[in-house]
Amino acid sequence: MARIDKRKGRRLFGSDPAGYDRARPGHADRVYEVLVERCGLGPGTAVLEVGPGTGQATRRLLELGADPLVAIEPDPALAEYLSSVTGGRPDIRIAALEEVELPSASFDLAVAASSFHWVNEDAGLAMLLHALRPGGRAALWWTLFGEGDATDAFITATSGLLDNLSASPTRGVAGRPAHALDTEARLESLRAAGFDDAEHELARWRSSWDVPGIRALYGTFSPIASLDDEPRLELLDEIERIARDDFGGRVSRTLTTSLYTARKPC
Repeated sequence: MARIDKRKGRRLFGSDPAGYDRARPGHADRVYEVLVERCGLGPGTAVLEVGPGTGQATRRLLELGADPLVAIEPDPALAEYLSSVTGGRPDIRIAALEEVELPSASFDLAVAASSFHWVNEDAGLAMLLHALRPGGRAALWWTLFGEGDATDAFITATSGLLDNLSASPTRGVAGRPAHALDTEARLESLRAAGFDDAEHELARWRSSWDVPGIRALYGTFSPIASLDDEPRLELLDEIERIARDDFGGRVSRTLTTSLYTARKPC
């Protein structure tokens, strides 16, 4: 199966930032509890955010006291939108993490909310280690749709539509779990980069969408967003039809957030 190139994938979401922001469900409350309780997020915490996109996590980080907050966003359209919805509060660097220049040992916390699969993992983690102060924390998380204990009926109903699409890096390596759920690989990568105290946990939560909402959500998935206009719109039409006709116009789903944290040694 073809995979979406990471450089291309970084620029897939800037055509309609406001629509992306409305469609995506945000992040599990548990993530922010961990950032405060385990990672020390609070007033005056110097935070580096990788791939903030439309700023769903950025806004919560600011509310919880991140100051200063430096956001690394490679898509200029997303960076412009992020600045508009946050009142220009983050220091936004328009670059890929692997290419940006960051001061050494300057941040207490580095985070990536459903974005680090678009980064070269080894180079990206090395950058985070370089930028963090001794004892600083990294937190990387992803939200997966329908990864709960029960079968996801909407995935069952729509999977045939998605079988032949190009794969996002979130799919993971052949023969292994999805990228975010491959805990052995992710924890080993953190340790190999020089982090210690690496931990993983899952948080399950619920969200629901009406018919326009589920259509918009699927439009933000990179295998669909990367399609040409005609096949993309035809696929979204069918997603919409299934939600309307087979699910009564409301799709409720279990979401799973896979969260990794680690510490830079003192």
